[in-house]
Amino acid sequence: MNTEQEAKKITFVKKILADGSPCKKCAEVEARLKKTGHMSSIQKTVIADERDPSSDGVVLAQEHKVDLAPFFIVEEGSETRVYTVYFKFVKAELDKTTENTAKDAEDILRDNPDLDFL
Repeated sequence: MNTEQEAKKITFVKKILADGSPCKKCAEVEARLKKTGHMSSIQKTVIADERDPSSDGVVLAQEHKVDLAPFFIVEEGSETRVYTVYFKFVKAELDKTTENTAKDAEDILRDNPDLDFL
């Protein structure tokens, strides 16, 4: 893994509603992240609990002026990017990593003909 990828920290912020139930959209996005294998790219998951204005997720939402959940905070070096749209987040931050990983795997197989897929 290169140092650029190691320096990238992704936080997934999901919400708990005032009645204590999980946000439906947040649960859908989390399920999609797991299904696509992208959940492994998330370093931290934080809860924005509507019942607790001091919860970590609510504090992050206020800090980044976000009023929608779920959202993603990407910190890379001194730069911070916030995404409130799942597909934009995946395209901008995760698909690059997936493409690079696939290319790296192809290069390894090409350079090592004794290896094969499982």
